[in-house]
Amino acid sequence: MTFYPYDREAAVAYAHRWAFARNPRFYDYELLGGDCTNFASQCIYAGTGIMNFLPIFGWYYIDANEKSPSWTGVPYLFDFLTRSEKSVGPVGEDVQITQLEPGDILQLSFDGIQYKHTPVVVAVRAPITPATVWVAAHSDDADYRPLNTYQYRSIRYIHIPGFYNT
Repeated sequence: MTFYPYDREAAVAYAHRWAFARNPRFYDYELLGGDCTNFASQCIYAGTGIMNFLPIFGWYYIDANEKSPSWTGVPYLFDFLTRSEKSVGPVGEDVQITQLEPGDILQLSFDGIQYKHTPVVVAVRAPITPATVWVAAHSDDADYRPLNTYQYRSIRYIHIPGFYNT
């Protein structure tokens, strides 16, 4: 299995293109609990070009009813990206805010218990703080939204260095 670099520019370009619209290739889950992680997965896919089609533990989208839990579920995406075994697909690392780059994602918990929102980082400026990180998101659509405008209790930052492929 070979490790390839993540195309951050492609992920960010996709985020900007679809932040206030919906790609007709993907179902809009807005009325079924939210579309944020679906959007984040689409952005990551734009930067990797590969899915993992394992039935339960993979990361894939075929259609509205044939998708992995990790494609649309906040905690499941985190679990897939930070998995310990090498398998096809993107890889994420739970990092500090100072390690974020455009194309990475973050997850917000509004109650301090469950993570419920997955924005995509589209820009950062040094020194990296919540005021100098900008995101794009679905479910309260946004682009270039400053991270410090969200009211959250907990946050985790997920850096995506690349992906595995055979």
